[in-house]
Amino acid sequence: MKKVAILVSGGGSNMLTLCDSMVADHPARPVLVLSNDPNAKGLERATARGLTAAAVDHRQFGKDRAAFEAELVKLLDAAEPDIICLAGFMRVLTASFVERYAGRMLNIHPSLLPKYKGLNTHARALEAGDAEAGCSVHIVTPELDDGPILGQARVQVAPDETAETLAAKVLIQEHRLYPAVLRRFAKGDNTPVELT
Repeated sequence: MKKVAILVSGGGSNMLTLCDSMVADHPARPVLVLSNDPNAKGLERATARGLTAAAVDHRQFGKDRAAFEAELVKLLDAAEPDIICLAGFMRVLTASFVERYAGRMLNIHPSLLPKYKGLNTHARALEAGDAEAGCSVHIVTPELDDGPILGQARVQVAPDETAETLAAKVLIQEHRLYPAVLRRFAKGDNTPVELT
């Protein structure tokens, strides 16, 4: 049974979806929910489900990312995860942190990578006039929103679409895609998942 740590910064909807999927015949189980914000709603929601939850407040470290990450590492290594899932974790991680967990860390990103790395993905897709948008799950590498893509889900962009309505449509697909990719990845299968 693979052990999974999930990193969140906000409400944790993807974290909940992942945890809800890790039941019965699933090859993995959640062992830790970790946040950079002690007030993240996701921590409260994880605790309510009986999950171990912890926070390292990044604001206490100023610009010292290495010191912040050293505290994350202590908590992560104590939980001994086989897989780390970034699920709305809004901190850019250093190369040394990423390399420590190389090949074991997944991220979900709200665009059809390699398009629109970084922030404001939905607004950027609309500005470009894209006919479709979506989300991607990839293995985390030191380059931001890079690394091998393990799955994508697509949505059609409506003529009257706004960034908010597009975000809502894509989030529904995130909740389908991330659990499907995690199940496959936990079995040692990196074949990309394609959802429409």
